[in-house]
Amino acid sequence: MSDETKTEAMNITRTIQKPGQTKEQSKLIAQGIQKGIDLYKKQQKAKARDLDRQKKKIKSANQRTTDNALPEEGVLKHSQARSPLSTAPTRLKTQLPWLLLLISWSIFAAYLWY
Repeated sequence: MSDETKTEAMNITRTIQKPGQTKEQSKLIAQGIQKGIDLYKKQQKAKARDLDRQKKKIKSANQRTTDNALPEEGVLKHSQARSPLSTAPTRLKTQLPWLLLLISWSIFAAYLWY
């Protein structure tokens, strides 16, 4: 428990202190706040470590795949040829909702017409 956390907890305790509250009660509240702050910091550090581990795993996996697959002219030409086609699924994903909306409104209009 650092001094910074203690002062932060005391400042928070002072801001929420109620009239007639004893110093012992304030100290207990400050200790609870300090424990909460320390627990939060521990959790955030653990999350950061886990994210770093995952990034390292992904980076090492990508490194292994690039090391295993030596670039050849045929492979490069094939991957470059596929790059314009890779945008087609994203275009379909953006146009699909509008297409479905148009079809549903057409069916609704045909229903009202007849």
